[in-house]
Amino acid sequence: MSATESRKADGRAARDPARTRDSMLAAAFDEMHRSGFRGASLETILAHSGVTKGAMYHHFADKEALGHAVIDDVIATIMREKWQQPLQQAENPIDALIAIVRSTSVEPELLARGCPLNNMSQEMAPLDEGFRRRTATLFADWRSAIATALDRGQRRGLVRKDVAPDEIATFVIAAYEGYLSLAKSFQGARGLRAGLKTLAGYLDSLRPPGADRATRAGSRRRRSIGRSRA
Repeated sequence: MSATESRKADGRAARDPARTRDSMLAAAFDEMHRSGFRGASLETILAHSGVTKGAMYHHFADKEALGHAVIDDVIATIMREKWQQPLQQAENPIDALIAIVRSTSVEPELLARGCPLNNMSQEMAPLDEGFRRRTATLFADWRSAIATALDRGQRRGLVRKDVAPDEIATFVIAAYEGYLSLAKSFQGARGLRAGLKTLAGYLDSLRPPGADRATRAGSRRRRSIGRSRA
């Protein structure tokens, strides 16, 4: 048995520092997403992560530091994977945005919990500057990713020239978060599905006239070229 697999005196498995930290962050995110930061129980986090209190304080000075790390490491990663990366890689930003919106989960448990970023911002931004600054940064990064993608789409002729990317990005975030907040309050997926459909329809309206036909024609040309080279 290796050293990392040996058992501690209290029966818990020893872990390497990186794994210990990751386990704590995963458990802390789950507990804070369910109960809020102030309602989150450190005992529950420790029990679910299998980490001792001493090990926790080795990585995080206090519960506040743990909450900050949840935003920096866990929620930021969720946002990058759901929004930033697909938008950066997208050929057509409208298609990408609609796909992201439509991919939103309507599982009852997730509806009951709401958006982790918005939850943390609403609860803690008025109370703690560290939380406010971190959540504001993630919202700004989200807004920038949408605006940048739309601007790139305008230059490619895929987005209407008469729209302001920054304003549209702000509206999309506000509408998206609003629908999630309503779903959290009503505890039902019906309204969220309708809202996401409406938001997707709005995004579709940002295409210039004929862009859909041009996109399909371009796609057919690329497939034809590919077949001729095969």
